[in-house]
Amino acid sequence: MRLTDQEEAMLAGEFGEPRRRGLEQQIRVGRFFDAEDLVEIAQVHLMADTESLGEAGVAWLEELAAYPEEQRRVCVPTVTDPRGVDFDAYKRLGQQESWAALERRAIRAFTAMGLLMTDTCINYQTIFPPAFGEHVAFGDTGSTIYANSVCGARSNFEGGPSALAAALTGRTPRYGAHLDRRRKGTHRFVVADRPETLSDWGALGGVVGRAAGSYWTVPVLEGIEGSPTSDELKHFGAALASYGSVPLFHMIGVTPEAHDLGDVFDGPMPDPKTIGRADIDAFYEGFGLHEEGVDLVVFAAPQQSLVEMQQLAGLLKGRKISDRTTLIAATSPEIKSACDRLGLTQTIEEAGGIVLKGVCFYQMYAREIGEANGWKRLLSNSAKLVNIIAGYGYEPVLAPMDKCVDAACAGKMNR
Repeated sequence: MRLTDQEEAMLAGEFGEPRRRGLEQQIRVGRFFDAEDLVEIAQVHLMADTESLGEAGVAWLEELAAYPEEQRRVCVPTVTDPRGVDFDAYKRLGQQESWAALERRAIRAFTAMGLLMTDTCINYQTIFPPAFGEHVAFGDTGSTIYANSVCGARSNFEGGPSALAAALTGRTPRYGAHLDRRRKGTHRFVVADRPETLSDWGALGGVVGRAAGSYWTVPVLEGIEGSPTSDELKHFGAALASYGSVPLFHMIGVTPEAHDLGDVFDGPMPDPKTIGRADIDAFYEGFGLHEEGVDLVVFAAPQQSLVEMQQLAGLLKGRKISDRTTLIAATSPEIKSACDRLGLTQTIEEAGGIVLKGVCFYQMYAREIGEANGWKRLLSNSAKLVNIIAGYGYEPVLAPMDKCVDAACAGKMNR
């Protein structure tokens, strides 16, 4: 890999050991992906929850945080993905004190390194979105695909150590979505029926993701009339990334790099695959129903926007959640504060729901808290969550938000 004079100095340790380690790792990553050089970045979104980090990962962070301030502090704005513990609610959920203690240690280390503890996967909706053409280093798959596709910024999926290295060095290996040629379309889909609900958009993402099925594919969608909302694109992209490992899509006439098909295809275009309502319905049917009972309803993955929280509060107003069912809604700390101020938190909690801030359900020791609370049959409007959560011992079902709320209040799903 070609290095600038500054990067050579960084690798030689002239800017301190943390930056030397970061650049050394980035060179290894870059060589693996045949990157020719590094590209300077504008910001970092770091995914490093304590369930993934474990004791060894947190100890490594503490080691880095012990260096002198000028060596350990990140050199570009760096925000954090959801954490594993909401300190105001973890006891109620049956989370262990040891998990909270590990979380506090990680937060102290990150804070010492200058990270902004935003604790959200919807940083593009709550903090500051990247600008068109900016190179960034994002870790969460949902935030990465949104940044690439909706904002027109450039990022690969960055693992926690890679994202932290980018924060320390201010650059990342130039491969994948950072390259013009890797942003060209590879698959073509015609959407015959516009999705109606957020879960429909997630289902569409799941259908496209299963058909694409590779990090190096770039799906191109035609037929979407009118611009989808931020939440619709959020659910679509999060599901697409989850089911297909895809970091970038184009939507003709919607996303900024795709005014027409000629913008996103080089040479002959692939034959299109049509996706209709029957495909979306089949996606739902693959999860079945929970007619015998619902243990848990979760609105998370991605965290809820303020608009989604308002919709949820409206659906729950004046109603009561069944004694046999727990309802959880997770959002960012900033949106939680707004919900408190606007009375949305009160409405949801008066109905019996739990509003969590700064966490996401599958990152908070989901298997262990499921066992502690007897949760197994789970319902959500997030196609991403139902794809992930089965691996934690749950039986997930996908449904629109209003049907999820109806089931939470009835304690079961109705056919």
